[in-house]
Amino acid sequence: MSKTEIVSIINQKGGVGKTTTAINLAAGLALKNKKILVIDLDPQANATTGLGLPNFENSDKTIYGALNGTKNILEIIKNTQFPNLDLVSSNVDLSGIEVETAGDSKRAFILKDQIMAYLKDFRGKYEYIFIDCPPSLSLLTVMALVASNSLVVPLQTEFFALEGLTQLMKTIDRIKINLNSELKIKGILLTMYDKRNKLSGQVEKEARDYFKEKVYSTIIPRNVRLSEAPSHGVPVLIYDKLCLGSKSYFNFTEEFLNKKETYESAA
Repeated sequence: MSKTEIVSIINQKGGVGKTTTAINLAAGLALKNKKILVIDLDPQANATTGLGLPNFENSDKTIYGALNGTKNILEIIKNTQFPNLDLVSSNVDLSGIEVETAGDSKRAFILKDQIMAYLKDFRGKYEYIFIDCPPSLSLLTVMALVASNSLVVPLQTEFFALEGLTQLMKTIDRIKINLNSELKIKGILLTMYDKRNKLSGQVEKEARDYFKEKVYSTIIPRNVRLSEAPSHGVPVLIYDKLCLGSKSYFNFTEEFLNKKETYESAA
């Protein structure tokens, strides 16, 4: 069985299309018969509701239960209504984990230890585990960075985007030095692109000039159907597979897979 790759979808800025990217990349890969697990690590639980599950159930049955030690990952994995796509859900209680683990010197490794314990017994069940990170550089984000092999960074094509990305890069570098030397950026995905807006083009140019081939060719446009889909509890790829947002995420799924194959054949 192939090794499970753990990928965090991360940006400390809110409203950049992070959860939208997590659930639609997961759905796109699931439609290609890849086995996928999404871990919702955001107390706002948008990935949970975006995949059609409730965000108000017993906290012990969520990622909070795994992080506070009352459950293990196996006990809290839930099936979604979509084939090949499972979820570890979240709820608002997760926001208390930072205070509750304040005395634990190894708390940055709690999530990694839980995932590794699960993979030891069930290696190969999932090809990818995607972690949807909270929009902050908090303990939860550090936990995700420590647990991950690689990162996908959604970057909205707006004024302060690159400034925020610099801060994220510094955090990633610190994590690599101190906690997870294997961590790498898989790619940067430009989101919320408005071709009528000159600024979108400028941000794209700056990002490509600076990050080169790390920036995916696919660009995710601003799209009404992308905004509507989460309220129906389904990824846009299933909600409206012909809209511009869906076509972009289908393209991104292909590019995500092809880049991996390119790296592996070059290795």
